[in-house]
Amino acid sequence: MMLFNYSNKTVVVTGGASGIGKAATLAFARQGATVHIIELNENNWPELQAELKSIGATAYIHTSNVADQAAVLEVFSKIPRLDVLINNAGIAHVGKVTTTSEADFDRLFNVNVKGVFNCMLGAIPLMQANGGGAILNLSSIAAVVGLADRFAYSMTKGAVLAMTLSAAKDYLKDKIRVNCISPARVHTPFVDGFISKNYPGKEAEMFEKLSASQPIGRMGKPEEIANLMIYLCSDEASFITGSDYPIDGGFITLNT
Repeated sequence: MMLFNYSNKTVVVTGGASGIGKAATLAFARQGATVHIIELNENNWPELQAELKSIGATAYIHTSNVADQAAVLEVFSKIPRLDVLINNAGIAHVGKVTTTSEADFDRLFNVNVKGVFNCMLGAIPLMQANGGGAILNLSSIAAVVGLADRFAYSMTKGAVLAMTLSAAKDYLKDKIRVNCISPARVHTPFVDGFISKNYPGKEAEMFEKLSASQPIGRMGKPEEIANLMIYLCSDEASFITGSDYPIDGGFITLNT
């Protein structure tokens, strides 16, 4: 019998057409899941659709902003049943208290915190009707480790961790498991864009510097994050809830 079998299971991945979200979409599809992708950026669709077609996946893409509660709930109303929610959609920001504008603070809160709330709000009733399920939220090492110039981002990821623990407690009797994972820096298109925007002409140098900041000597790969998702949301992980899993190349415990 295949481990981590998602045949006959339905999975929702937010921000599921790029970076970590895309890796998650493809990983769950390869394990047999029907995948619903909630994605705001339509530019990310064609490449993902081609890859899903190449592996014979059953998948649906919904255009929606996770910060818009009415739009999110409309998407979930079209999904007949749900086994797994991956709350991956999120945005980053560079700045400390005195260099973070109110607009940027609100923008990060709306996507990274309210977006997680909105999607759990849409998912939990479906899981209750289904007799249970698994929710996995994307936190960050920034929730528990002080990072320079990441004030608003760290605030949002700390909130994600707290929401995870609260929801895990509240829905135990409904057989809904709620966990989160906390990656360190992962090599995604966002990282490449950040480097090219902020360090023009020094891209290779900054890539090596950022990679070396992980004790393991490199950034994580989106596929490595997706593999942990596959385990934590599987039937094989049925004894795990209310937990945060760092996947950080040793950053939290070894970066001293």
